[in-house]
Amino acid sequence: MTTLTTLFGGLAAVFALFALGGFVRGLPLALRAVLAGLVPLIAYFSLTIGRWPGLDVVAIHISVFLAAALVLFALTQFRRRGAGRMHWAPKLLTAFFIGLVVVNATLLYIATKGLPEPVARWWLGGKGDGKPVYSGFSGVVPHGQGAAKGISSELSELHRESRLGWQIAVNGLDGEGRTRPVEVRVRDRTGLAVERLAAELRLLRPGAAVPTASLPLASAEPGVYIGALVLPAGGRWLLELRLLQNGEVRFRSTQEVTAP
Repeated sequence: MTTLTTLFGGLAAVFALFALGGFVRGLPLALRAVLAGLVPLIAYFSLTIGRWPGLDVVAIHISVFLAAALVLFALTQFRRRGAGRMHWAPKLLTAFFIGLVVVNATLLYIATKGLPEPVARWWLGGKGDGKPVYSGFSGVVPHGQGAAKGISSELSELHRESRLGWQIAVNGLDGEGRTRPVEVRVRDRTGLAVERLAAELRLLRPGAAVPTASLPLASAEPGVYIGALVLPAGGRWLLELRLLQNGEVRFRSTQEVTAP
């Protein structure tokens, strides 16, 4: 389930619960608004168990659901007070929270999907070479002593891989769908198939430290390992290939894939 689905689905639930609360006799208006905002929020929290989307995404849901309930409370309270034109303060409050929802939804869409292609080329100044322009948020990169050690370890690993001399060919990642059949062919420096490897693909968002998913690859024939990669959401992904021999990582490479 995507973030936009939970955001607008929860917003619709706030309106529906507030409307249904009007049929309950003796239910105070304030409690009606509180329940309309909290019930979808609690349901959203239950969906995030085991797949935390990030504090920024959760904060957007909290602000949108509670703001919608507050606006409904203010409008209903004004209508109950009697006739006359609405004061400018409720109008301003309503416009503010509607704008808040629109801005949050827009920023969330740009962060996960990027700008629409024509807008991205106009705004970012595409070179006209026909290549796609990516404008989605790629995550954060940690800095400091840990990052320096990681760079040193990466260089040492690249040196070991160059001495190993394996020839790795990965096929099937250039598709356009969410599900892509992947085939990895492994040959040594003489061209012979490398057997008895444990091959796996790890899927990460750019900047993420923990993989979103891990796919073990099955051995189809000597030196050939296959599997079906499923991209859980659109946007940019980093795909890490790991080849293990006798429990030790002998080869690792990372490349970027994009899902619609």
